[in-house]
Order: sequence, then C-alpha cells, then structure tokens
Amino acid sequence: MPRFRVVGLVAAVLVGLASAPANAAPGIVDTPIPSRGCGHASPYPVGETVTGTVDSGGLERTYTIHVPADYRPWRPYSLVLSFHGHKRTSAYQETLSEFSSTQAIAVYPQGLVGTDGETAWTGAPYSAAADDVLFTSDLLNRLQRQLCVNPARIYAAGKSNGGGFTGVLACRMPGRIAAFAPVSGAFYPQSGPCEPSRPASIIDFHGTADTTIPYAGDSARGLPSIPDWLDGWAARDRCHGEPAVRDAYGGVVRIERWQHCRADLVHYRVTGLGHDWPSTHPNPDSDTPAVFDATPLIMRFFAEHPLGAR
Repeated sequence: MPRFRVVGLVAAVLVGLASAPANAAPGIVDTPIPSRGCGHASPYPVGETVTGTVDSGGLERTYTIHVPADYRPWRPYSLVLSFHGHKRTSAYQETLSEFSSTQAIAVYPQGLVGTDGETAWTGAPYSAAADDVLFTSDLLNRLQRQLCVNPARIYAAGKSNGGGFTGVLACRMPGRIAAFAPVSGAFYPQSGPCEPSRPASIIDFHGTADTTIPYAGDSARGLPSIPDWLDGWAARDRCHGEPAVRDAYGGVVRIERWQHCRADLVHYRVTGLGHDWPSTHPNPDSDTPAVFDATPLIMRFFAEHPLGAR
C-alpha cells in the first residue's frame, strides 16, 4: 500500500477525533496521537512473543508483545492491552486471554510488586506507589513510535486486579483508549474518583460464584456490587432507562445492554462461574469449561467500537 494512503487514513482518523477533551494528569496522554511507526519494519519479530522495556516515572517497566505474523508496516493495526491479575505475570495473562491468536497487536504489560510482595496495578490497596496510568500512556507512546497502530483502535482488557485497572483506565484515558473489557474486575475504592473525559464503551464479565471478588460486593474491602458499579457507568455514559436483558447459553448467562447511551455498556452475568476468564476449554484459571469464550466476544465488541464512533 502506498505510504500516502496510510498517512492520509491516519490523518483522517485524527481529524475526526481532534475534539476529544483532555482531562489527564501531567504526562498522561488522553487524546489520540499519530503512529509514527507506519512505513517502518517492526522492531519486534513478527509472529512471536517477546519482552520489551520502557522508561516511565523514573522506572524501567517491562511488557511482552505479540505482533501478528502477517504484520505489514503500511497497514494500521488494532492494539489490545491485556492486564494480568494480582500475583500474576504478563506471560500468564497472554496464555489466559489469548489475544495473541487474534489479528491485533497484543500487549501484556507487567505490573510491579506491591506492598504485599505480589504484583499488582494502581487502584488496589496493595499496589506499588508507581503510576500505572502514566506507564500505560508511556507504553502506548513507545509502541506508536515503533509500529503502525490505528489510533482509533486501541483497547484495554484485564482480569481481576487487571480488570479493576482496566476500569481505572476507562475513568482516566477514554479519550485515547476506545473500549474496555474487565473480566472478574476488582473495583476498589482506592482507584479514586472516576471523572472520565468522555463516555466509555465497556463490556464486562463476572460470575455469580466468584468468591475472590464477590458479585454482590464486599463492604469490608470497599468493593461495590457489580450492579452498583455498572449503575455508576450507566450514569457516566448518560444512559436512559433500565438495560435490555436477555438470557443466553441455556439461561446460564444473562446479558444486559443499557439503552440510549452516549457509549455502549454491556454486561455478562454468568451463573455459577467463579473467579475465571470464561473459556470453553481449560485455561490457567480453571480446568472446568465455561459455556462461552470471552475473548472472541471482547474482540467483536472492540471491532464495533473505534474511538469517536459516537
């Protein structure tokens, strides 16, 4: 593809998004920026998962990345950030979430060791003092300098504490990240106030048998019930009325979709599912198959929600 076509495509996307408001802390970019890596060979071997580093907040931070085997430097690609849970690693999250099997650039950031001696993300009471939102912004800056990333198709997903951090990003970077997918999310009050610069499209998954992050909440830890957390986002996304509800997968799953919103809000309530990433085959979370695979549903939702679509 001739270079001017890609440059023109990226420029057109950015013109359409230029009015996105900025409401981020210093150093955090909450607006779309061009990808200067278009037209240059990938510095990462394609079709493989490798480790990279980036300086952020005076620290050297690490991540693993999988660039699709068919990567072409003239074509803008979707990019998916996938955040691991408490005590986990980027390698674990890659195996769990399986975004490396998609056509997106899949990135698995690594959390720092927190106050309990285990890895974690900003927003949890046990996280390190580092600013992981800044790390996310700095990481995206680096990747957009190196690779041909579509600035309208950057997404975030995560499991447990990583799902809670995905919710933090929805609060603080919705002007740059197009849509969000928490799975078994841990939405601690230590995340702070949620005042997004724009409505955020979210698809959320949670099991009713989750004893780690209970569906009904945990007042001792300040965890909201999942319905209360969703109500908060319905208000931020300016939804009107009750969500449309339908049963799926033999009644095991209740799908709620809020109506007349400024961004899409969808929730999968899975009866009997524990603290797991739903998968129809065994994965690192569980040997017991779920009734559906979350990752393809997340990718479909992401594909339907580029930045600036509403």
